[in-house]
Amino acid sequence: MIDTAIRFFQEGGFFMFPIAVVLIIGLIVAIERYVYLTAQKMTNRRDFNRLHQMIARRDMKGALNYTQEAGSAMATMIGFGLQRLARRQGREEIEYAMEEGLLDVMPRLEKRTQYLATLANIATLLGLLGTIIGLIAAFTAVAAADPAQKASLLSQSISVAMNTTAFGLMSAIPLLLVHSLLQTKTNEIVDSFEMAGIKVLNLLSDGSGNRPAAQAQSASGSAQTATPAGSPA
Repeated sequence: MIDTAIRFFQEGGFFMFPIAVVLIIGLIVAIERYVYLTAQKMTNRRDFNRLHQMIARRDMKGALNYTQEAGSAMATMIGFGLQRLARRQGREEIEYAMEEGLLDVMPRLEKRTQYLATLANIATLLGLLGTIIGLIAAFTAVAAADPAQKASLLSQSISVAMNTTAFGLMSAIPLLLVHSLLQTKTNEIVDSFEMAGIKVLNLLSDGSGNRPAAQAQSASGSAQTATPAGSPA
């Protein structure tokens, strides 16, 4: 199996080497992006659960400090909203702030993923270019060959020239599949950000909405206590 692969690579000619370089670069990018996105998904879930508990306890100062120390994408996005909340701004401004935070962290999530599609196209084009150049060289060699050997020499040369196209496609297809996988993983993380933002906004609105009602009820109770018996309502 290994000997067959080595012979296949050697018979492909010069263009097998740049295609191999493109494949190696694509695999490095794919592994780095997969590890990064997986780590981000776990970290974001942990930070959201922690911040959700703090906000539910109305520990806004602790939550804001945590967002500044954590440094994750989720903490950064929620931190933008908590900063507006600390300035006593409304729900709409907090929502805009978290959208701004999401736009701030999205480039980090999408970074280098698009390179995989470009590398796949480059691998395919290099394979086609190697095949065309190999065919040109084959027909040139056949033109000066003995007529009895032309058919055999031509078929052998075409077989060797096709190796570059085959290797280019063998490199491009996995890169496109990995690109699609990483793009889906990135979209899932972005969707989780949007869901987390809605949950935080609803939690903040519930907390801020209950506070005036409690204050009004407390004030009403105090007024009734202060009203002397027999006084007009």
